[in-house]
Amino acid sequence: MSQVCKIDTIRTLAFGSISGSYTAVGGTTTNATRLFCITNNTDGDMFFSDDGINNKLFLPASSFKLFDICSNRDDVNGVYLLPSSMQWYVKQSTSPTKGAVYIELLYGMQ
Repeated sequence: MSQVCKIDTIRTLAFGSISGSYTAVGGTTTNATRLFCITNNTDGDMFFSDDGINNKLFLPASSFKLFDICSNRDDVNGVYLLPSSMQWYVKQSTSPTKGAVYIELLYGMQ
């Protein structure tokens, strides 16, 4: 059985909508995520979260992080995935004056 890797709709939030409180970046995911990339294209440092409460990932200004979750697997547990219905959030560590943040997701379909 073969699987096809699909690209989900990009999630983005402009600098003017980012504050010291967590704000949702796009909508919830509809598929389990296999790979994701978070890009901070602002001039401020950012925190990202999947629960809107706790700081989970830190991205300095003008940086990105890429996670290939499916590359880490074993014969017992199979493939690691981020769950569907997940919401991403962002808040500033330092105030941005330009740019946006972006979240790109890839998922598998049979």
